[in-house]
Amino acid sequence: MIVCSVNNIAKMYGGSSIFEHITMEIKEKECVGLVGPNGSGKTTLIRLLAGVETPDTGQIHWKKGAKIGYLEQIPQYEEKITVKEVLKTAFHSLLQMEEKMKKLENNMSIEKNADKLEKLIIEYGQLQDQFSLSGGYEIESRIEGIVRGLNIYSLLQLPFARLSGGEKTKVGLGLLLLQKPDLLLLDEPTNHLDLMAVEWLGNFLKEYDGTVLIISHDRYFLDEVVGKIIDMDNGEITTYHTNFSGFVKEKEARLLREFQAYEEQQKKIKKMKESIKRLREWANRATPPNADLHKRARNMERALERMEKLKRPIIERKKMNLKIDGADRSGNDVLTLQEVSKAFDEKQLFRDIDMHVTYGERVAVIGENGTGKTTLIKLVLQQLEPDKGEVKLGSNVKIGYLSQHTFFNTKDATVIETFRDEVKVTEGDARHILARFMFYGYDVFKKVEQLSGGERMRLRLAQMMYQDINLLILDEPTNHLDIESREVLEEALESFQGTIIAVSHDRYFLNKLFDEVYWIDEKQLYHFAGNYTWAKRKMAERREKEDVTPVVKEKKKSINIEKKIRILEESIMELDQQLLASDDWNLIQQLSEEKEEKEKQWNQLCEQLDK
Repeated sequence: MIVCSVNNIAKMYGGSSIFEHITMEIKEKECVGLVGPNGSGKTTLIRLLAGVETPDTGQIHWKKGAKIGYLEQIPQYEEKITVKEVLKTAFHSLLQMEEKMKKLENNMSIEKNADKLEKLIIEYGQLQDQFSLSGGYEIESRIEGIVRGLNIYSLLQLPFARLSGGEKTKVGLGLLLLQKPDLLLLDEPTNHLDLMAVEWLGNFLKEYDGTVLIISHDRYFLDEVVGKIIDMDNGEITTYHTNFSGFVKEKEARLLREFQAYEEQQKKIKKMKESIKRLREWANRATPPNADLHKRARNMERALERMEKLKRPIIERKKMNLKIDGADRSGNDVLTLQEVSKAFDEKQLFRDIDMHVTYGERVAVIGENGTGKTTLIKLVLQQLEPDKGEVKLGSNVKIGYLSQHTFFNTKDATVIETFRDEVKVTEGDARHILARFMFYGYDVFKKVEQLSGGERMRLRLAQMMYQDINLLILDEPTNHLDIESREVLEEALESFQGTIIAVSHDRYFLNKLFDEVYWIDEKQLYHFAGNYTWAKRKMAERREKEDVTPVVKEKKKSINIEKKIRILEESIMELDQQLLASDDWNLIQQLSEEKEEKEKQWNQLCEQLDK
């Protein structure tokens, strides 16, 4: 069954057409990836599907009664509302039902009139059945699953209003997943997640019981999750019934076929034009002019006018012209960390860690959010001092740093001014260089604060290209870049004659470029001589073999608590059934007390999970 159908819609902003004549269908249970270059209109389309905006022309129809979930912007809550309370709002109607049940339980315990008590019991039974069927006894376990998957334990008791933008986005995503809409619309959901949370989200969406539409530039994630790709390119959409890798192959083959058909038609048009010209020349040479040849030429001309002309397919679109030239090479020992420890506000990030990076290595630093990846980078950049140990850079090391927060503090400076602050060239040369990074014409005079995340990343890459660098340090470099820009960046990094250290959650990027992985886990730093997939397997083997690490113990503890919670839930449901079946007042009172005690135990266990 079709969940959403789009019929011939168009949308304009500020007099510029974003797209027109868009038609498509999304069916129940499909998991769809929406891809395309930045600026192609993907977010505009998803906002139209969510009903946040309306199309200028055309219609969008949704399945009757379908619940649509879209994280448009971060909702506002009162100052004291905690993250846990925000997540519970996903179950507003169930919590109201639970409160009504508690009132009925209280009324049942004090009611002396047998007839009235029987009515209360019947009402309570009906409400309890509805509560159970709607998943009322699963609220805490569902919240626990989302919290664990997105790794937001540390946020649960904090006021939502005081979180950072990225933290609010993660909580908002968790709230959306708990609401379980029929049509789930996700716009770059992996941007603020660490590697483990990205993998968890992928598994969650594969098992999701509704329909999912995802905008993402994460190729690995798309390959894992989606079975259908909608490609939005040049104001048009094309649907491919495959994952991302299959889409790339099918699109390439389709474009090749279209280009061949276009070339064949162009040859035919050229021959027809030559024939028309020749017929007219022959007709005019005749004395008198030959009317029949003129007529044949005109008929051929009409046939040419009626011919549906094929558009020339874009085989190669404009890309960044990116080549990062290395400086004179550094010494063989680029970076050494010896017994380094660092803590913030009494929270120990890592303790007595060692790291050794040599010239030409491609090193990835990974770990869950909050384990200290960015802190480690700042130690290398000498923006922070270790609490203990030594961080030592080798001889002739010249660092270029690319952060996901590039230029976020820039106010009134323009693109060209910011570029020339770092690269001392004339305005003409600056404009020529910036054009290679897709800043054309008046774009160079845009304020940096008005740029998108991807545009800021391109500007920083332009600066780095013309600096004396032999050690590249990258902090989430693929965030905000579309797939084609990521591919250009990967090509440039592959040819870079120097050393690279990167923090990233892009598994495709990690597997393609990095053959050394340092993994921060439980305040320790583990080294793996291989790509991310290799490191993940070896890390799992290490945990399974040792089976004594704090993280494993913690997981076992959580599993045991969850098991106890499930047993208690089953026991509470059984007591509810006995309460419904009994008309013995003494037994009812005894069962109610027993149920109340078990509910206290249940709440205590849930609180333990939250800690």
